[in-house]
Amino acid sequence: MDNAERWLSETLGYSFSDARLLRQALTHRSAPGDSNERLEFLGDAVLDIVISEALFHTLPDAPEGDLSRLRASLVRDTSLADIAVELAIGEHLVLGSGERKTGGHRRQSILADALEALFGAVYLDSDFATAAELIHRVFGDKLENLPHADDLRDPKTRLQEWLQARGAAPAVDVAPCRGARAEAVEAAAGEFDRLQKAPDLGAVGREQRAQAPAQHGGVAGDVERVPGHAHVVEARGVEALEA
Repeated sequence: MDNAERWLSETLGYSFSDARLLRQALTHRSAPGDSNERLEFLGDAVLDIVISEALFHTLPDAPEGDLSRLRASLVRDTSLADIAVELAIGEHLVLGSGERKTGGHRRQSILADALEALFGAVYLDSDFATAAELIHRVFGDKLENLPHADDLRDPKTRLQEWLQARGAAPAVDVAPCRGARAEAVEAAAGEFDRLQKAPDLGAVGREQRAQAPAQHGGVAGDVERVPGHAHVVEARGVEALEA
């Protein structure tokens, strides 16, 4: 663990009083000995409260929903894994032979868990204030350059809000989006007849509404008919409606 201790000291400016905690934080369950799962559980809680408090003070006028979305974007596995890669945590992980052979040191879930376990280990080795200081150091740029909360709303929520603001409240389900996209896209399925009955969608909305049935059997060009009663609106369909 000498290399790991030196790495931690040089990278994050922290030295463990109990080196066993550092080893455990970096040990995956596939390896012999105590794994980092319990420390990950603790670190997850510490991280949540630290990020929550930071957002609470940074955005004093933000509603609870916006704060929750921002926190989720910061502490999700992909974000944590990106930070772990920047810190080179993968180079110091203790993995079983199988995980080593299959590139476990690059797997997002393993990297994210190890980072949270490290936060938990620092908390146990020192105190909450020290762990919070380390987390602020690690998340510095991300906390200073927060995305706009509106950009974090999923397509279904954005569609619902758009419709409700115009007096329409369709029944909405989530369905897989069919299309030649590498990533999965959430789609919102809504009853188009209710959209047609909306009191006023504005000039652009009325024109789209008039053209949609003849051209596509649904809402503005990004719609496919679903057998039964609903239409699938892809994520970009919301932008089309908002245009």
